[in-house]
Amino acid sequence: MSQLTNLITTPSILQKLQWVADPVGYMKTAVQKYPDIFTSQVVGFGANLVFVNEPQAIQQILTNDRKQFTAPGELNQILSPIMGNTSVMTISGDRHKKRRQLVMPAFHGSRMQNYGQLVADLTNKVLQAAVKKSQGTNTFLVRNEMQNISLQIILQAVFGLYEGDRADQIKHLMGQISELFRSPLTSAALFFSQLQKDWGEWSPWGNFIRQRANLDRLLYQEIADRRAHLDLNQTDILTMLLSSTDEDGNGMTDVEVRDELMALLLAGHETTATSMAWCLYWVHQLPEVKEKLQHELSTISDRRDWMSIFKLPYLTAVCNETLRIHPIAMLTFPRVAQEDVQLLGHQLEANTILCGCIYLLHQREELYPEPEKFKPERFLERQFSPYEFMPFGGGARRCVGEALAQFEMKIVLATIMSNYELELCDRRPVKPQRRGVTLAPAGDLKMRIK
Repeated sequence: MSQLTNLITTPSILQKLQWVADPVGYMKTAVQKYPDIFTSQVVGFGANLVFVNEPQAIQQILTNDRKQFTAPGELNQILSPIMGNTSVMTISGDRHKKRRQLVMPAFHGSRMQNYGQLVADLTNKVLQAAVKKSQGTNTFLVRNEMQNISLQIILQAVFGLYEGDRADQIKHLMGQISELFRSPLTSAALFFSQLQKDWGEWSPWGNFIRQRANLDRLLYQEIADRRAHLDLNQTDILTMLLSSTDEDGNGMTDVEVRDELMALLLAGHETTATSMAWCLYWVHQLPEVKEKLQHELSTISDRRDWMSIFKLPYLTAVCNETLRIHPIAMLTFPRVAQEDVQLLGHQLEANTILCGCIYLLHQREELYPEPEKFKPERFLERQFSPYEFMPFGGGARRCVGEALAQFEMKIVLATIMSNYELELCDRRPVKPQRRGVTLAPAGDLKMRIK
């Protein structure tokens, strides 16, 4: 059993810069030398990070009876400037487990049917508004409008906010904060603490701090108003958070509620918006995919039978292939070895930090032949295990909003494909680039409503 020596030897500062500027290029170069496991010196984790993309090894890391690996929330501090230190993303142990149990029911699959009409109506509303804004060109920025849809959905699911001045202000500020980290250059501030300096409102970090303060003011106002008039019959997540208590009868503090709302708002709409943008890109880039999808959708007699639409095989395959070829999260949340551990024939020392590399896992040739091709049929031809296909992560930190994200993707895509004829304004290939801690389409992906 050998010590793990698969170390990327590029100077540390160059690795860190490439990880921020071109993470896909970084991973592709590393995996050519070390196919299953390698040690990197990327920024954001405070130490060397072991990338693992072999399915059985990922399973060992994420699910083990002996607690060889733990998932400390403090290793996710890169998210704390936005989400704070007390959200489900950044807390650990029993506290994390109880918070997940509290939040999960709001995203349970059985609730999805209730969201179907909401998703379809918002999709139509947003696209029709986009046409009006286009001043006769009928063109729109795909990711911007998908973000508009997903943000309104999450505002209603999380806050129960359907309309009103405060809802409009929160939506506007969330959109602005999202745009602050839209490129690798602006995302760098999340990775390098030296860039987190307030040099006034015109500086990138100074602008972020002021936007965050404005949003916090609105969130705390909403929390105070809801505490004063708590209606336990409401089913939104904010009501659930405010009415919850621990075994000692203590409720969540305002700061804890605020951090949870920020985590759910950002993680709940940014990621889904990007996935829907990729989905529309691929469907309209490949005519045969578009034709098959439209034919399948035409078989649905009741356009409001949301669960039948949700279960359509080819629609599901298209969405899954989108999440495979462009997983929004490149890595699982980090794990820490609690003892010396054997993994893939290597000896790892205690306190080694590891991540499952979702991006490289989804590019493995033996799992996905011709991995860079968009082929929905691969999801009709075989079943993949949760450690071969894992766009929502895995283990104790698997995405709590997975059910809502999948439902939203399918209903938005079905609504658009059934009611609109779209085309890409530019058919040149679109590549992924860093957007905050995720991957999104590079440039301004535009489409036209014909």
